[in-house]
Amino acid sequence: MPLPAIPRRVKIGDAAAFAGTTPRAIRHYHAIGLLAEPERGSDDRRRYGYDDMIRLLWVRRMADAGIYLDDIHAAFEGTSGIEQSLARLEESLASKAAAIEAQRAAVNRLREVGSPLGLLSPLVTGRLRDLPPGALRSADLDTLLVTERALGPLGAAVQADRFIVLATHPELRAEEDRLAEAEAALDDTVSPDDPRIEDLAAQRCDHETAPAAAIEGSGLEEALNDLLDREDEHAGEEEEGARMSVMEAIGKMPYDFSPTRVRYEERVIELLHSADQAGDRDQRTR
Repeated sequence: MPLPAIPRRVKIGDAAAFAGTTPRAIRHYHAIGLLAEPERGSDDRRRYGYDDMIRLLWVRRMADAGIYLDDIHAAFEGTSGIEQSLARLEESLASKAAAIEAQRAAVNRLREVGSPLGLLSPLVTGRLRDLPPGALRSADLDTLLVTERALGPLGAAVQADRFIVLATHPELRAEEDRLAEAEAALDDTVSPDDPRIEDLAAQRCDHETAPAAAIEGSGLEEALNDLLDREDEHAGEEEEGARMSVMEAIGKMPYDFSPTRVRYEERVIELLHSADQAGDRDQRTR
């Protein structure tokens, strides 16, 4: 059976098609000296021979393996620099593999939990997954998402205890809802000097003692302390750069608070701080 016509040289389009690349990529290889310019035909177009194609195929094979183009020079020249390049590449691939595995784990948690809770860290998901359906509100998950981004999984795990208490104590949830509604009303129509701010801030501080007492009486605090003792085991779960200070987080996350609401939040912090100091003094005098 006769063979099809076998070309002695091919145009750049055919070379690119056979190598699995594009003419633009081949021209770039020429520009950086990775692939020598071939002879041109009478029409002034490049014509690629067997040796050119062999070089091109090896370039593509190394590029597909993830080797940087600059390092492919070293591979062809047989210098020791390629070993360093391969070591860097192996480290990069291991990092990518770990990231893919983390993504797979997140997808599996999401499928298993059946709600956005599964997209939070295992540390947080594990503490909340036994709550009955609907016990966690969408706003609760939003808050945990923000906290985990700012303070990491451990910070969100601490906060998760509060939501467990609210989900299992209807009277505390009702008071939380009442206060949240009153806080939302502190819009631009309310003066920062309004005396209701002081009263509402005091109510908020009084309310915060109840979830704290419930956490302490439920054993959640002991379970959380165990997690804190194993902090190093979970260090790898945090995103790179996830942790930031509270002040940094406040300056980067928009809440569109009115000046009155900002004043209210500041007053709550002041009252809580004073309460903590008073509690410390009581402990020292006992």
